Amino acid sequence: MVTILQVVPRLDTGGSEMATIEIAQALVRAGAQALVATEGGHMAEEVTKAGGEIVTLPVASKSPFTMLANIRRIASLIEERGVDLVHARSRAPAWSAFLACRRTNKPFVTTYHGAYGEAGPLKAAYNSVMARGERVIANSRYTARLVRERYGTPVERMPVIPRGVDVAKFDPSIVSEERLNVLRKSWELSAGDLVVLHAARITRWKGQRYLVEAASQLLRTNRLGRAVFILAGSVQGRDGYCLELKRLIASSGLSAGARIVGHCDDMAAAYALAHVSVIASVEAEAFGRASIEAQAMGCPVIVTAIGAAPETIIPALPGHDDYTGWIVPAADSEALAERLAHALALSREARAVIGARARAHVARQFSLASMQRRTLAVYDDLLGTRLVAASASATKSEG
Repeated sequence: MVTILQVVPRLDTGGSEMATIEIAQALVRAGAQALVATEGGHMAEEVTKAGGEIVTLPVASKSPFTMLANIRRIASLIEERGVDLVHARSRAPAWSAFLACRRTNKPFVTTYHGAYGEAGPLKAAYNSVMARGERVIANSRYTARLVRERYGTPVERMPVIPRGVDVAKFDPSIVSEERLNVLRKSWELSAGDLVVLHAARITRWKGQRYLVEAASQLLRTNRLGRAVFILAGSVQGRDGYCLELKRLIASSGLSAGARIVGHCDDMAAAYALAHVSVIASVEAEAFGRASIEAQAMGCPVIVTAIGAAPETIIPALPGHDDYTGWIVPAADSEALAERLAHALALSREARAVIGARARAHVARQFSLASMQRRTLAVYDDLLGTRLVAASASATKSEG
């Protein structure tokens, strides 16, 4: 049996955490053993539900002493459990895993999940472990360019495998009216309200401030109409910024038209309820899952022209009518307001056409099945195994 060890600090929330679970599912389906070394987290049970196994290690620690001890721990795990390949998804545990693989002569793979700021040579050296894999999986073309510029990683060692969305789970046809009503009640929406959804944790670089400013401009120019701006995301201790947003909402006269609603447990229903979804980030994202989830639900999106977000949509261009969303400059509330005014003025029929095209685009370019298959192909390439074929056979049998 092929045994793959993934290493991730914690399994609480986020793109790397979701990818860990999704690859564990794919490995088990292919008949492989899926081990995940982590400190735990509320999503850890998803690994065990999928048939994988959690190995609890202190891999979230950035203490040099703990990282050094983790080299021995991971090397022992590799030898005791017959691990064939290690896949690291974060920097601190990647250093321990990299050196453990050197010690045990096992293939080492990384996924470059973040843009990782490089404020000085020490930080650059710390980040560099994510480019030391025998394969460095980039989660976007933007990330691949960044890695090449920083480390000179050759193309043949760096497959680009975008994040994937489960189009069976994010399917507008299965979202019941009851699920929508739960959110309508929670968000205090009235019949006829048009939801502008911003789904991201409440942190400054996600750009919520510019969305509120854009809403304020629409109000001042009498173009807000029945739009309600929903900021859905956890505060995660950033109470100062959250208070700042609440004050801005109040001072802009938007108390009835903008709400901070906290974490949402049913994002499929949230996107189904939205008229348009906005990704307003002012710093580069290495990928950005919100855009493809929204499009999978038939919801048009507006993204800022920074990082990988523009890669996730078919942008509206002069003379082309096959778009799934729009691109605006980052940190430009005026441009965002103009684009929102256009999106809010779309008829139900025009929006439905864009939404159908958006869902087809995601199914074609960003499906979960494609991400899983292409990651297993990386393992097959290094190990000479047939995990992709085994997974395809198992899926066919299940069908």
